[in-house]
Amino acid sequence: MLPSQSYGNISFFQPPAFLMIGIPGLEDFHGWISIPFSSMYTVALTGNCLILLAVRSTPSLHQPMYYFLSMLALTDVGLTLSTLPTTLAVLWFDHRFIGFNACLVQMFFLHSFSVVESSVLLAMSFDRFVAISNPLRYAAILTNNVIIRIGMAIVARATLSLFPVPFLLKRLNYCPGKILLSHSFCFHADVMKRACDDITVNILYGLYVVLSTVGVDSLLIVLSYTLILHTVMGLASPKERARALNTCVSHILAVLVFYIPVIGVSMIHRFGRHLPPIVHALVAYVYLVVPPVLNPIIYSVKSKPIRGAMFRVLKKTGQ
Repeated sequence: MLPSQSYGNISFFQPPAFLMIGIPGLEDFHGWISIPFSSMYTVALTGNCLILLAVRSTPSLHQPMYYFLSMLALTDVGLTLSTLPTTLAVLWFDHRFIGFNACLVQMFFLHSFSVVESSVLLAMSFDRFVAISNPLRYAAILTNNVIIRIGMAIVARATLSLFPVPFLLKRLNYCPGKILLSHSFCFHADVMKRACDDITVNILYGLYVVLSTVGVDSLLIVLSYTLILHTVMGLASPKERARALNTCVSHILAVLVFYIPVIGVSMIHRFGRHLPPIVHALVAYVYLVVPPVLNPIIYSVKSKPIRGAMFRVLKKTGQ
């Protein structure tokens, strides 16, 4: 427990720690709930690491499309590891406290990996557009140097966008009696609501980050697929159209798996204050845990080269 202190004469207060919560109202069942969560984390880490090993060990997969898939897998590993320690600590051991600075660090990485994932999905839509609209120059346009620069730009964009957020939170005066978070991890919208200060700057900057990253990315992805559809409709053969669109199915599913929960989280945080706490918690878990679980499954099912390479990795590991 936190040491009991008298805060009556303190004009500026930052809590030494926040108190996290697992699934609100289901605390007595955390032991059972930890089983599906542990399984999902295991699937996410195993599946994404398998994709990374498969692409690395298979020369035929050393192509732009699979390099971007590796970026997505690496991002999903980072996103999974951002929430895994505190979520399983709450569910397994009922260890619910997280230090103030540790909370800010977790929040920075959690949101940074979310921005990176959005950016990688945008890069993958550009990859599909180039492959379909200009297949003869595909390899010449997306060279290894270009892919490396895209990757560096994605990381720089996420880092610069999220870097001010912890400092904007550290300047706030917090309420001594408001240390209970709504999740088993630190969410920006959740942490800033524990402050007693005016949080207008935090709200506006958070909105700017969302609109300038995830918002812009989603619009550009829609634009990419509009152009892809225009190109595909110009193909003479229905067989060629179907083949071209089939190469986009995995990416479209990955986009939906990521953006639908993002929209859900944004809507609930802004308009769902009347909803039960369990709804907020479940939507946040879907947003952060489900995409890293489903992405390897989607690509292993829909992509024969990836599926074959993953099986070869598993065979080598089993020998």
